[in-house]
Order: sequence, then C-alpha cells, then structure tokens
Amino acid sequence: MVARIGVLALQGDVSEHIDAFRSAARTFGSEASLEVLAVRKPAEIPHLDAVAIPGGESTTISRLIDKFGFYSPLVEFEGGMFATCAGMVLMAREVDDPRVHPLGLMDYAAKRNAFGRQRESFEADIGIAGLDRPFHAVFIRAPVAEHPGNGIKVLGSCPEGIVALEQGRHMALSFHPELGNDPRLHIRFLKNCGLV
Repeated sequence: MVARIGVLALQGDVSEHIDAFRSAARTFGSEASLEVLAVRKPAEIPHLDAVAIPGGESTTISRLIDKFGFYSPLVEFEGGMFATCAGMVLMAREVDDPRVHPLGLMDYAAKRNAFGRQRESFEADIGIAGLDRPFHAVFIRAPVAEHPGNGIKVLGSCPEGIVALEQGRHMALSFHPELGNDPRLHIRFLKNCGLV
C-alpha cells in the first residue's frame, strides 16, 4: 500500500518539502511506498495520510485557505500535519494578528515575526528533543509558539520562545527544515505517522 503526503500548494516552499519528504523516504528505502504530491484542491485532502503546510506569508496563506475552501477539509483531516514557519502560525489555537484565521489544530498561541522582519532572518543550531545532535535551522521572518497547552510536547526553544512542538501526529516548526540537507525532522514526522 502506498502512503500519500500532500504539500499544500498555495504559497511557499512546496517543491522543497516534496524533495525533503522524498529524501526522507529514501533513507528507509521506502520511496516506492510513499507518494508526495502538491495539493491544489480541497477535495484531495481526505485521500491523504499526511499534509504539510509550508512556510510563506501567513496572512496570505490564511486568506487563500479560506478563499479556495481548504479550511474545513484541513480542520477535519484525521492524518498528521507537518507545519513550518507560516504553517506553524496557522496550526495554532490563536494568533497575534486578526488577519490570520488559525486552524486551531494544536494547543498553543503563535506570535508572528517574533525575530523581526526579513533582514533579521538567520541560521542557528537548535537542540531538538530526541535528536542526537543539534539541528541547523533556517529562520526567515519566523514565529514562535507561546503558552503551550495540554498534550503539547515542546521539542526545541531559544530565548525568543518555542520553535518546535509536537502534539499527537502533528509537528509545528518555526524554521525551514526543508532548506537544508538534514532529513531528521521529516523522518521523525513520517515515523510518528507510521508511514515508514
């Protein structure tokens, strides 16, 4: 049986996430049993085993989710969700910007642009719970998570706030793991979802 991961293709690093998940599957020799595709229609969501919400601009992605009818299919989706940067903002129960309509799928509050604007983007080695060495993270106008609730597992933090969390089969990261050559977080997500 082939597992299917959809990368929400409204804005952001869609092809990079597709490549990262395929690379993660190759680590297990599972590329033949894992299909990774760009998702452009809400009707595709129920046929997936997992969904990735890539980075981009959270207000724009939120508006497009509402405009094209993705909101209910995403909220009702029973598989795992892998969210990075703007995706982390959208997964939250609340957001510090009224223009964002959060999905409320994970129990935390998101603070947009917690590190500053585009020119304050940076890279750093972040300790992630369960990984044997730090993860080299790329932060681009990144958010942080605050006030995690019940069921949230904090995986990584920095002085500005929480940058990596899990809740059940969902994972939210404030940085862009798809922009490096380290598949460990994509692999962890696939394992948590039972897809490898």
